[in-house]
Amino acid sequence: MKKLAIALLLMLALMFSTVRIANAITDGQPDNDGHPYVVLLLMDVAGEPAFRCSGTLLSPTVLVTAGHCTSNEPGNPYTGMRVFNEADVQSDPTYPYPGGPNTVEATEWHTLTGDAWFDQPFYMNDVGIVILSQAINLSEYGALPTVDQFDSYKTKRGRQDVFFTSVGYGLQASFPPAASWKDERLKIRYYANPNLIQINGGIVGDFGMLLTNNANTGGTCFGDSGGPNFVGKSNVIAGVTSFGMNSNCGGTGGIFRLDRQRVLEFIHTYLP
Repeated sequence: MKKLAIALLLMLALMFSTVRIANAITDGQPDNDGHPYVVLLLMDVAGEPAFRCSGTLLSPTVLVTAGHCTSNEPGNPYTGMRVFNEADVQSDPTYPYPGGPNTVEATEWHTLTGDAWFDQPFYMNDVGIVILSQAINLSEYGALPTVDQFDSYKTKRGRQDVFFTSVGYGLQASFPPAASWKDERLKIRYYANPNLIQINGGIVGDFGMLLTNNANTGGTCFGDSGGPNFVGKSNVIAGVTSFGMNSNCGGTGGIFRLDRQRVLEFIHTYLP
């Protein structure tokens, strides 16, 4: 129970990173043009930019991200959302506001289980969909896994050989000095290659996975929520970044799996 309580506190910290605070891939490399379908998601509250996440385009107008990035908290609803699709958002003078050439507004957003999302711990249903007002036309998009595709990892020997490509925008370390919050890395897409630690058991149950987060493999950090964790070097999304396990973004990071039947049915509801 103590581990669960600690994890929950850190998951809540991961949920909503303001536009000023870290949104990070730790020990990663600049992504450049590696994953153009991974975008930065900006959420407004009361008409002003408030929170940020990452997400993956599944089609020209459909984005998948974390549920805690799309859930309208009672009394504090989102009034708008937009995506920025440059690899280097630092160069966008309009950020975090609308109107830029690489900015597209959202028309709607949805969370798995809808209004009932708040009835369970968020990490059990942590996936959301955003619908864009205009198409972002690319030659390739993120792809969904098949039903229960990753259950085979449970019995696989050498899990350290199972690696993912985590992608997101931001800083390279947790809790940077205040002066570094405006560092150029704050709005650049990065990637890392964490390994599998845990699946189908423990704190992740049958809905998530724990991945490494260290200097050798890299990982995710506060505010990187909703970003994709691709299978190996493919464009297949194993899960979206959901939570962390400690305050320095080391050791492990948690993702919410997309290969469950109910999750895939939810996502396909919004795909063309």
